[in-house]
Amino acid sequence: MKIVIATEKPFASAAVDGIREVLDKAGYELSLLEGYTDRQELLGAVKDADALIVRSDIVDKEVINNAENLKIVVRAGAGYDNIDLDACTAGNIVAMNTPGQNSNAVAELAFGMMVYLARGGYNGKPGTELKGKTLGIHAYGNVGKCVAKIAKGFGMDIYAFDPYIDASELEKDGVKVMTTVEDLYSASQYVSIHIPANDQTKGSIGYKLISLMPANAVLVNTARKEVIKEEELLKAFNERNDFSYISDIAPDCRNTIESNYEGRYFFTPKKMGAQTAEANINAGVAAASQIVAFLEKGDETFRVNK
Repeated sequence: MKIVIATEKPFASAAVDGIREVLDKAGYELSLLEGYTDRQELLGAVKDADALIVRSDIVDKEVINNAENLKIVVRAGAGYDNIDLDACTAGNIVAMNTPGQNSNAVAELAFGMMVYLARGGYNGKPGTELKGKTLGIHAYGNVGKCVAKIAKGFGMDIYAFDPYIDASELEKDGVKVMTTVEDLYSASQYVSIHIPANDQTKGSIGYKLISLMPANAVLVNTARKEVIKEEELLKAFNERNDFSYISDIAPDCRNTIESNYEGRYFFTPKKMGAQTAEANINAGVAAASQIVAFLEKGDETFRVNK
């Protein structure tokens, strides 16, 4: 079996070593395509691959159709909107992600950005503290749970909304359950977003929800920029001089925000939620282990396509 790692943004060497160890033990061949700049390199690399591991690399219909032996593709990370799930299904290929492996890294970044904003970017002037502030967690999956744990350490008052998670699970973690997304935003000075980007969620967060937030509102996005309705985000900036937005990926309207709303935003230079050595290793090794489990035992636990 030939397993291909195709990554424009390469894994850390320790992660590759961990992946290799898992695959060597299973008797599989590992082929690396790292830091490629030409799509034709990717198409060539997958041609005889039995399995494919990617990060944010685009696995579309062209890639799928060019991979004659491909049985499984794994996105090393939680989000998988870079994989064409329909094309995988049509090609009888299993698509997986590695949920939970990057969760702590993303949660820590959310708080790093919150503290940075609260302290005025460390500009030498008095700032504010997170202790005693209200935090709303929009979706209580793996990342949301990590956010709640860290928020307890800060002494924040924690709320969450997730219609797909049993309320008892949130209550067990000491989190107050909100029955509607409107209630969540109304109760929370800080809202941390952890919803996926899909047909139901894209553009779902806009002026209506932001306008419900209490004074000195801060919207924290470590999910995807597509879940924000940007023209309404700008409306909120314009109409509320107490509103701030911090994000793990800059919005398309970045220039407008940076030109007009100094001190009320922060954007990382690129998506950095999973950019820690630990998350890099965890996700890569998990991807390799899932491939072995699928090829050896037919284990489809983390399958994301039908």
